[in-house]
Formats: sequence, structure tokens, C-alpha cells
Amino acid sequence: MTVDQPTFRVLGPLEVRLPGSAARLGGPKPRMLLATLLLHANHTVGGDELAEVLWPDHRPRSTAANLRTYASALRAELGQAPARIRALGAGYAIELPPHELDLLLFEERVAAARERRARGRPDEAADLLARALALWQGVPLSDLPGSPLWDRRLERLAQTRLRAAEDLVELLMAAGEYGEAAGELRALLADHPFREDLWRRLMLALHWSGRQGEALHAFGTIRAHLVTELGIEPGPELRRAHEAVLAGEPPPGVVPRQLPPDLVDFTGRAAEVAALTRALAPGGVAVVTGPPGVGKTALAVRCAHAVRTAYPHGQLFLSLGGTAQLVEPGELLAEALRALGAAEPLPPTVHERAALYRTLLAGRPMLVVLDDAAGAAQVRHLLPGGGSAVVVTGRRRITELPGAARIDLDVLPQAEALGLLTAIVGAERLEREPEEAAAIVRACGRLPLAIRVAGARLAARPGWSPAVLRRRLDDETARLAELRAGDLEVRESFDRSYRLLPDDAARTFRALGLLGTRPLPGWVVDAVLDRHRSDDVTDVLVDANLLRPVGTDPLGQPRYRLPDLLRVDARDKAGAVDMPALARVVAGWTAAAEHATARLPTTVFRLTSPAARRWRLPEDALRRVAADPVSWFGAEHETLVEAVRLAADAGLAGAAWGLAAALVPYFDLRCHLGAWEETHRVALEAARAAGDRAGEAAMLRGLGQVALYRDRYVQAAGMFRRSRVIFRTLGDVRGEAVSICGLGAVGQFRGDQAAASRHFRRALGMFVSLDDRSGEAYARQALGRTCLSAGDLNGAADWLGGALRMARELGDAHREGCVSLQIGRLHDLAGETGRAMRAQGRALTIFEGFGDRHCAAYAMQGLGGLQAARGDWRHGSARLESSLAIFRQLGDRSGEAATRRLLSELRRSSGRRALARGYLHAVTSRQVGEDTAISHD
Repeated sequence: MTVDQPTFRVLGPLEVRLPGSAARLGGPKPRMLLATLLLHANHTVGGDELAEVLWPDHRPRSTAANLRTYASALRAELGQAPARIRALGAGYAIELPPHELDLLLFEERVAAARERRARGRPDEAADLLARALALWQGVPLSDLPGSPLWDRRLERLAQTRLRAAEDLVELLMAAGEYGEAAGELRALLADHPFREDLWRRLMLALHWSGRQGEALHAFGTIRAHLVTELGIEPGPELRRAHEAVLAGEPPPGVVPRQLPPDLVDFTGRAAEVAALTRALAPGGVAVVTGPPGVGKTALAVRCAHAVRTAYPHGQLFLSLGGTAQLVEPGELLAEALRALGAAEPLPPTVHERAALYRTLLAGRPMLVVLDDAAGAAQVRHLLPGGGSAVVVTGRRRITELPGAARIDLDVLPQAEALGLLTAIVGAERLEREPEEAAAIVRACGRLPLAIRVAGARLAARPGWSPAVLRRRLDDETARLAELRAGDLEVRESFDRSYRLLPDDAARTFRALGLLGTRPLPGWVVDAVLDRHRSDDVTDVLVDANLLRPVGTDPLGQPRYRLPDLLRVDARDKAGAVDMPALARVVAGWTAAAEHATARLPTTVFRLTSPAARRWRLPEDALRRVAADPVSWFGAEHETLVEAVRLAADAGLAGAAWGLAAALVPYFDLRCHLGAWEETHRVALEAARAAGDRAGEAAMLRGLGQVALYRDRYVQAAGMFRRSRVIFRTLGDVRGEAVSICGLGAVGQFRGDQAAASRHFRRALGMFVSLDDRSGEAYARQALGRTCLSAGDLNGAADWLGGALRMARELGDAHREGCVSLQIGRLHDLAGETGRAMRAQGRALTIFEGFGDRHCAAYAMQGLGGLQAARGDWRHGSARLESSLAIFRQLGDRSGEAATRRLLSELRRSSGRRALARGYLHAVTSRQVGEDTAISHD
């Protein structure tokens, strides 16, 4: 049995309904007893009170016995009911849950309605009051003779009913439900026929529900009653209501219900929904911003529907035009005033309209949604006072509204984005191809509008598998054209924001679309515009939510990126006029990379592109680069690799190979051989396509070095020879010398010390003729290494001693460390173990100070072998294990293999000195990566 069908009814004739039938309660006395107990349900009624009800004139001698008899009979009849009649002392009580008795249920609902109304939930309050009043079936206990003992209880009950009915009428009138209010008023007037306030409300309710004739007839009826029966005319309030009906006056404010439909497939955003719902308490203001297509309006509408019952006076929804066609505040106020029922003509000025708007809302708080605002100036006049709540959506950041809660939307997380696509297309279709569904979401940039369009296209094409749409979206050049379905179009949404950008911001937006997917530092905007201090333009793009801040790099530089689909749109909008901006950005990267490279531990044999343009960065950016060049490269090297590819694709061959060459010292320092090879191959193709012979030679030289590191000696030699020929043809003596050094290293790796010596001697002569002392120091060190390999200790001592003196004169500590490694080997081969260990230790200290883990690993390798040879197995093995880990991590296969061999020998032998010495001889050609890494030097 439902709560609307209680077992016991006293709000009308007494009735007890048991499962399947009505209960037979016997004669009047048992019924009077039950009625008294029900009027005081769950409370004890004393025996004297019960006797007064049952026998008001004359009590029988056996009153108590008769009460027991009637109570017993009732218990027998009500055996199936949930109630219990209990004897408590001389009295009795009936115990039952509230929903089993209409009286208790009525009072419970009335109390709940008052609580809902106090909490600002009038719709729920009205529903509870209507259900409470529907429990009444007439006069309470109208089939029984009654008792004075009941009167106080029934009077309170009648007053509660009257107040509940009046409250319901008030709520219905406030909500604009005038027809229902008229029905409730007629029921009230049947019991209170001379209540003029009820007649006034009835007249207005009838009039505002379009029944003017009935309203005038109601006035005639009450006037006739008053004049005929009481001899008085209607009071002033009733007469004013009559005049309002005659004049056809509208309601004091038509209740607007303007919210668009909620999206049934709204997905995710739990935190944002909770925050916005909290912010829309009476008097609250919230601002929802985000890039175009991110779902700002959808979120606002979802939350507005969630809280609308707290605003029974209505909900306004005003479209402010946003970036399409701005609507002036005066026009918006006129629209709002008409929705509120303001009489024409409206006040002429914006300030007067705003004042009237706030006046009308002062006594009837509403929920106001201001959608697609262009800025705070457009919104201010539309902010009501009092208890109204406002939510503003906008593509631009709006921070000027005091006290407003700010919710900044970004694209959906991957899981929620998949959930939205699933809600539109259907789970069964997507579950068969989950990888394709995930790829579609990624291609849509997890942007809700794009996902909605993609989902609509799939839903409208049941013959398509997700793989079909995924393939079509894979092509970035056609992606935005694919993201169109009916009147939903991603590109048009983007265009509305783009059209409002100032010229500089529009130029910057297009150029940023050409710069790839990586986050970019703020100076890039300076380069795009070819001026410094362009923060104002960056701020415009950020405030328009077309550019997203993404934190800072390790040096504290702010970073930005275009959201994925906006980047595609920006690139599509770019043209030939924007290519110089791309060239300047690459020129800025080149200048920054060369600035950082000059401060790396070693830069000898660095090749540069004289044709590549350099765009000078702001001084503060250069200072950050110079302060920690290794960290700067670490933060930027992926962006730099992409910049090389972008320059090559744009036909900027000189810029491409110039930047690729500038990156070599860092790639060498950190053993990023993959990035080194990738950038050089891309730049090599661009140089050949452009006929840039200098670029071709430089890139071949760099690729030869990578091949050398990867033990591809034939390939390396071929590239060194081709680069040497081109450099000689161009008359570039230094470039030719650098290539010859590469050939010398190949000869040394292959064990051809004579060929290596010839190459290094030829390169030395070239360096001397150019007065290139860094190159000369390297060549002397290389010749010392060949002497060591050939067993010529005296020759090695001469060459290495000269190299060490030059390194110290040049202040080149890294070169000093490299030479120290070779001197350590020289001392070891001469039987001077102590001096050998000191030289190796000196090298290790230098390399660790520079953070050069690769060279340090070779120093550890040599020092560990010497320690093991002296019998210090624990420290020697530890150093060898450390070097092995570094070689493995950096991908140096030769260094790793040599260290593994020595460790294996150490485990099998007693650690004879010859073991370490023999090991050092075995790894001469790969003693240290720097020794053969020409560009690293």
C-alpha cells in the first residue's frame, strides 16, 4: 500500500482499509474509540477522556470493562493492520507509522513543504502541499457525532489546512500556474465565502490565465454577497483588482522559463558541475570561460536545470552574441524587460532600463544565464541585485566581476571524451573497435563540440565503422572539413573567436599554427611580430582562450600552446604572408641554441651556417639560457628537433641545417644519437633540394659522426669523404679539416694507425694555417692517441704534453680532461700506476663537474681497471659497474661491451696487473667518446 493510500483515514468519514476490503468496526462506540485514538495517534489517551467521548451524558458502572471489550474487538478486526492498540495504565494508545494515517501524513507533508520552501525549492514545496491537501476527503470524522474533546485538535488541523492551501496558492501564483491556483482558491472559498483576499486572488488568477469574463463574474458574485448579506461594498484591494481586470493589466511579471533543454548525453565534468552548482546559490555570480567548442553553454545549462527549482520566479536566458554579432547592453535589457512583463514603452537609456530591470527582480529573484559574453562591460548592466543568481559564459577570460566564482574549462580527459562519444554513438558500435574510438577522440582534440560532431556523423552513417571516420580524421589538412554535421561546425565556432582578434593577435595566431605541437616559450610571439615586449598580444590570445598557458620550463620561462584543433585551424588560415614569421622563430631558436652551445663544456669543430638568419632574443631570455645551457637544452631539445623539421618543410634549408648543426654539441654531450641523426637527415634533404652545398657537407659530416658512434665504419668513412670533397670544392679549409679528422678516427677504430696518423697530421697543418688553436689541440691529442696505440710512448708523451699545455692556455678544462685520460694510459703503460690513477682521477673530476656523464663513464672505466689491477677489487668493480650502467643508458654499445669483457675477466681471474693494462690497450680506440666525437669537441 502506497503512502497516498493510508490504512486509516480521518480527514473525512472514518475509514479503515485492510488488504482486499474495508474493515467492519462494529457500532458507534468502537468507532468513536478508534477515532479518538487516531486523532491522538502514538500518544496515550487517558481512560477518563475516552469515557467522556463515548459516554458524554452518563457513564456506565463498568466503564473500564466496556473500554477493554471495545479495544479487544478493534484489535481482532485490525489484526492485519500495521497498527497496535495498547493498554497503558487506565488509558489506551494506537501505535502506527505516519504513512498509515492520513492525518499524520498530511502534517508530515506540510512540514516538509515548509522546509523545502525555506531552502529555496518552491517547486518541491508546491508538489508536497498539493499532495498533502489531496488527502482531505471532506470534514474530518463527518460520519461520527463528534466530541468536545476532539474540537481543539480539529481546529488546529483546520488552521493547518487553511495555511497550507494559502501557501500553495501563493506558490502557484508566483510560478505563473494561474489556472491551478484558481482551482485551489475556489475550494478555499467554499469554506470561507466572505474572505475578500481570497476573492481578489481568484479574480487575478482567472484574469492572468486568460479568463477575464470569469474574473469579472467572480467580482459580481462577491459584491452581491457583501451588499445583500452584510450591507457593505467591496474593500479597496478588491476594487483595485476589479480595475486591473477591466484594464487588462498583465501579471506583475510573467514568469519566464527560458532555459534551453538540457543535454541528455552530457558527460563528465563532475568537479565543474559541483563547483558551478554551489556558486548558483541565491545572490551568487559565476563565470564559465574556455576556448570555443569546449562546452561552456552545455555546462551552464546543465547546472541551471539542477538549481532552477530554487528560483520559482523564473529563469532568464540571454544570448549576448559573443564573437558573432555583439548585442548591446541596451538591447539585452530590453529583451529581459519584455520577458519580465514590463509595459511598453521601455525607458530610453541603458541606465534607466538597468534600474527597472533590477527593480523588477528585487522582489522576485531569478536565475539569469548570460551566454557567450564578449566581456565584463557587456555584462555589468545585466547583473541584478537581491537574491538572483547569475552564470556568465564567455570565450574570453572575464575577471573584472567582483566576487564571481571562476570556472575555466579545458578539453575533456580522455576517459570522459570517450564517454561522450559512446553516449552519442552507442556502446555496442564502439566496443568492437576501441582503439579506433580512442583515435577519433584524440583527433578531435578531446574538444566536446568536435566529439559531438564526429559522433553525429557516425550515428547518421550506420554503415561506417569507426575506422572509416578515424582514417578521414587522420589527415590534418582535411580534419576541420570533416568535423561538420548539419548546423554544427567546429571551424565556424573557431572563426567567431578569430574574427574579433586585433591584427597583431590574428597574425600571431596564424603563425603559431605553423610551429608544431610542442609548448612554446613566450619570446616566440616576439619573433613572430619581429619586436620585443609583445606580452600585450600574448595576453589577448590567452584572454580569448585561443592560447593556453602550460606552466614554465626549468629556467622559469612561461610556456604556451595552441589547443590541438585550434592549431590545425590556425595552420589552415596561415599563408605566404606568415612564412617570414616562421623564419624568424627558427632564427630565434638558432640564436638561442648557439648562445647555449657556446657555454657548453666543449665546442671545438662546431659547424655553423653563415646563411642561417639569427633573430636576437630578449636579453632576459638570453640570460636564462646562459645561466644553465644544459637545462635549457634539456627542456627545449624536442621543440628544437621539431623546429628543424618545420624549417626544412618550409624550404628554409639554411635555417634547417644551421639549427641542426647548432644542436650537435648538446646531442653529443647527452648521447641523443636518434635526434642527431633525425635532424641531420631532414636538413640534408632540404640542403640538397635547395642546392646548398655547404649545408650538404655539414650534414654529411654530422651523420658520419653518428655512424662512427654506432660502429658503422664503412658508412662513416663514406660520409666523411663526401663532406671533405664538398668542403674542398667550396674552399672551406676548416670544414675540410674537420672531415679529415673524422677519417682519422675511422682509421683508428679499424686499427689502421698509420692511416689515422696521416689524416690527423694533415688536419693539424690545416688548423695551424688557420690559427685554430682549439683544432690544433685536438689534433695533437689525436696524434698522441695514435702513438699510444702503436706503442710509441715517447711520441705520445710529446703530442699529449703539447695538447695539455694548449688546453690549459685556452682555458679549455674539458680538453684538459680528455688529454688527462690519455696521459693516464701513458703512465700506466710506462708502469707508473700511481701517476696513471691521478691522471684518470683528474679527468673524472673534470667530467663530473661539467655533468658530462658519457666522458665520465670512460674515466670511471679506466680508473676502475687500474684499481682492480692493484687488487682493490671492491672499488674497481663498483666503478666498472657504474660505467656499465651509464653506457647502457646512453646507448654506447662499444663502451658497454668493453666494460662487460673486463668485468667478466675480473670475475675469472685473480686481478693481475696485466689484465687491466691489457684492457686499457683494447679500448684505446674508444677510450672516451669525446676523443672521437669531433663535433662534441
